[in-house]
Amino acid sequence: MSVASSFLAATLTPAEKAKAAAEPWTGHDTRLLLVTFGSIAIIVLLIAWAKMNPFLALILGSAFMSLASGVPVADAVGNFESGDFGVGSVLKEVGLLVALGAMLGKLLADSGGANQVVDKLISHAKPRHVPWLMALVAVIIGIPMFFEIGLVLLLPVVVLVAVRSKIPLMLVAVPAWAGLSVLHGFVPPHPGPLAAIASLDPNGGGAILGPTIALGLLCAIPTVIICGPLFAKWCVKWVPVGGDHAPMAKLLGVAAGNGGTASGTGRPPADGGTDDDTAADWHGKQAADDPELKRRPSFGITIATILFPVVLMLLRALADVIWQNNPDLMLRRILDFLGEPLVAMVLAVLLAMVTFGYAVGFSGSSISKRVGDSIGPVALAVFVIGAGGGFKGSLVGAGADITMAKAAINLGVPILLLGWLLAVLIRVATGSATVAITTAAGIITTLAAAADLSNTHMALLVLALGAGSLFLSHVNDAGFWLVKESFGLTMGQTFKTWSVMETMISVIGLGLTALLWVIF
Repeated sequence: MSVASSFLAATLTPAEKAKAAAEPWTGHDTRLLLVTFGSIAIIVLLIAWAKMNPFLALILGSAFMSLASGVPVADAVGNFESGDFGVGSVLKEVGLLVALGAMLGKLLADSGGANQVVDKLISHAKPRHVPWLMALVAVIIGIPMFFEIGLVLLLPVVVLVAVRSKIPLMLVAVPAWAGLSVLHGFVPPHPGPLAAIASLDPNGGGAILGPTIALGLLCAIPTVIICGPLFAKWCVKWVPVGGDHAPMAKLLGVAAGNGGTASGTGRPPADGGTDDDTAADWHGKQAADDPELKRRPSFGITIATILFPVVLMLLRALADVIWQNNPDLMLRRILDFLGEPLVAMVLAVLLAMVTFGYAVGFSGSSISKRVGDSIGPVALAVFVIGAGGGFKGSLVGAGADITMAKAAINLGVPILLLGWLLAVLIRVATGSATVAITTAAGIITTLAAAADLSNTHMALLVLALGAGSLFLSHVNDAGFWLVKESFGLTMGQTFKTWSVMETMISVIGLGLTALLWVIF
């Protein structure tokens, strides 16, 4: 791809990108590869060494990426601000969901609903079982739900579980990350696997959808176990912080000295104090701190409210599968609308205003104030996530994903490994799991058709693409910034935990799909 046409890369269709990736390697590709890694290095150095605010560092890194790769100034600004991958795209998706999730989390916490959930999770469980329970909850939540939405919903529960059970934050957070991330990359109805299925199957994907779901779950379970509860034990050594370390702890009112751990390490106070050990003491303190709270929502009402958006999105996914050949059916159109993530989350917040608001004794003005108070703590995180999307837009607009695809194709490896490598390189270049799996599937479609693969092997190829799309989340990934800001981690801590975990998921996923490829 020439310098003159590189700035049009963001507007190319998957088929056009596949054609461009088949072109010979050029000097511009070498230059673009060096500029891509240089821009990433600039962002990391500005944040880690110069201590610059991540929002500004991402803007400067994006400017370097676009200008150094030959993108015209006007298009450089457009790639960053808007388009399919820029700030505007990320904010209208992830940013709005984070804000709505913060509203839901604030009402969940203030009403005592979050404590109800935590009580059930830890009242009859030993501390060593808590990470496994959190992984199970994340897997269930993650089946129909995007990673970002699932993390926003689980965040208050993760923080409270860590504080209340007095175990390190990473022991609870990492299993939640793993459960949500693995399901997002491996199992339909998530958009990446569905897009890959549609691209690889000329008959619409129906024949390989079932095998993909079955084999995806088969691969997902051991991957979550290894990269979740087991890997969390190592993360605790690298990031020894407690639940009160997360910014959400302040929003929930459980920071150190207010029901949190005394040491900030997730371990009990040195004097073995038990003044906040029991659920009754905990809830009594909450009621004393908030005179408006007349009663707590029941556990059933709490779970129903939390799962309400999950059910709406699951119904939408089922409707799309059952009536995939009848898109104009009225019931499907209604479920598609209600299951749209933004719609589902708005309805969930409205429901929470009743179940976690009026029903527990809060007045209308009090509910409004609590909802407003929830936005401040997440505002900076939302803008950082948006800037991460802008950096992604700059990479795609310069054609970095096409250059990475060329690099993978030139290696000449077996089709399963080639699919994984394509997704890996596009993921590293663009930071988007969905873009990586969709683009890689479009590039490899012709090779897959020529290989005359069975439905089972086609499903395994989809899983290899999904595994590759999760590799090495870093500064161009909105998920990286969502995790970093939500849990109050440094750049180094985020790389050592989240980025390593994502890479492990990708490699283990490839290994499992390769094993099943040989067996079947």
